[in-house]
Amino acid sequence: MTPIRTCVGCGERAPKDELQRFVRRSESLQLDPRRQATGRGGYLHPRPDCLRRFGRAKGPVRALRWTPGVGERMRLAAAAERTIAEAR
Repeated sequence: MTPIRTCVGCGERAPKDELQRFVRRSESLQLDPRRQATGRGGYLHPRPDCLRRFGRAKGPVRALRWTPGVGERMRLAAAAERTIAEAR
């Protein structure tokens, strides 16, 4: 049975295999494509609308127990979009 996680972009629940994981590294966010990094992590659907929502959002990310700045969110969303494009 695959664990279920919540997308921090749209709030929908999905199997964790369908989501991209990212982690908090001190004061920045980093993609975790192998899903093996230690630390607080969050999940995003690999869909442009979820990435945009996350990039524009304000306020805390509950999964991270932290409030990343809009610039940091946008940087992560752009990196995720590049990763998705390369995978195609």
